[in-house]
Amino acid sequence: MEILIKASQLILSLSILIILHELGHFIPARLFKTKVEKFYLFFDWKFSLWKTKKGETEYGIGWIPLGGYVKIAGMIDESMDKEQMKLPPQPWEFRSKPAWQRLIIMIGGVTVNVILAIIIYIGILIYYGEEILPTSNLTYGVSCDSLALEMGLRNGDKILSVDGKEVDNFKKVSMEIIMNEARTVQVMRDGKTENIVVPAGFIAKLVKQPNDFIQPRFPFVIEDFGEVSPAKAAGIMKGDQLIGINDLSITYFDEFRAEIQKRKNQSVEIKVMRNKQEMSIPVKVNEQGFIGVVPKSFDQFLKIEEKKYSFFEAIPAGASKAFTTVSDYLGQFKLIFNSEVQGYKHLGGFITFGKVFAPEWDWMRFWNLTAFFSVALAVMNLLPIPALDGGHVLFLLIEMITGKKLPEKFLEYAQTAGMILLLSLLLYANGNDIFRLFQ
Repeated sequence: MEILIKASQLILSLSILIILHELGHFIPARLFKTKVEKFYLFFDWKFSLWKTKKGETEYGIGWIPLGGYVKIAGMIDESMDKEQMKLPPQPWEFRSKPAWQRLIIMIGGVTVNVILAIIIYIGILIYYGEEILPTSNLTYGVSCDSLALEMGLRNGDKILSVDGKEVDNFKKVSMEIIMNEARTVQVMRDGKTENIVVPAGFIAKLVKQPNDFIQPRFPFVIEDFGEVSPAKAAGIMKGDQLIGINDLSITYFDEFRAEIQKRKNQSVEIKVMRNKQEMSIPVKVNEQGFIGVVPKSFDQFLKIEEKKYSFFEAIPAGASKAFTTVSDYLGQFKLIFNSEVQGYKHLGGFITFGKVFAPEWDWMRFWNLTAFFSVALAVMNLLPIPALDGGHVLFLLIEMITGKKLPEKFLEYAQTAGMILLLSLLLYANGNDIFRLFQ
């Protein structure tokens, strides 16, 4: 069921993006009286799942969920309709229109994607507002995983800056290190400022697990119990604060988690604080190293800043968020070609995209991801690769500068080469997904 829910969210998100992207081409084409022969969600190679014709345009849904397209008369595109291109140009064809009109038609999809991202972010800010955990509000510092410890961070460190630049939002610390290929991280440790040097090759490792790198540290107070809970059976209660194991004092959840794992199948004395009274309760740790308790989350101990937006406040904030996302995505994109990070090894296909959705219908996460994918689609489509919008735009700009159209044969060959390249990338990315399933 979880896989079905994630897949449904992915298909819905992609459908929204594809339809609106293609509308970005369709609308200006029709405004400039250019004939649009087909408008399809997904590709209809050999057959379609559904189709209908209205006016001169056939609308349909294909069976290959790799994108969508509009077939504009007189244009060398993925349809590779060479027979039509052999005929004399007609006034309603794309090739007969002035270069500036063709340029507007071609950038229409990307324009709509950026506008869509802005609109979604505006809607999110109006409806949900914004929650930020300022890095300075991590009262108890950070909890480090093995990768953070390898870097030189320690549990309890308070992050001050990355390469001397303060990071206001704690969620952005790991991305700041990755995106800026940081060399140092400044922390407060035991009341002293420490300068942690990022080891060579570390960023390549961090790319694989940026969200688990460091987490907020917080005291261990019982929120709930598991279905089978040795702690509950022993008499530990909700609201108890766990402060020790045997003779070892414990203050934070990460400390307790690490220590209890060392005591699988052992009977231990768990020290708790209840109503300002300390008590010791014997508990048998299970064979997995758990006692069946659920801690209160960090946001119950740390100050989360919440901001609500009015309609007029959300407009510039949403636009700013969209363009920041564009900038961040461009930064991530360059990592693909970074010799140290080797981002191309982490490229993923539909399985990767599907995994980022929540296992239940989380509309806030869904719309945030859809806005991000919309930005990603805009950036990718602007790459100067034949078969993408950016390739068509490049050829149009050359024509506008030189005053001469590029030969149709050249455009045909370029389109074919671009399609082969894109298909190869698609196979490579999805091949990575399949390979990772068996690792």
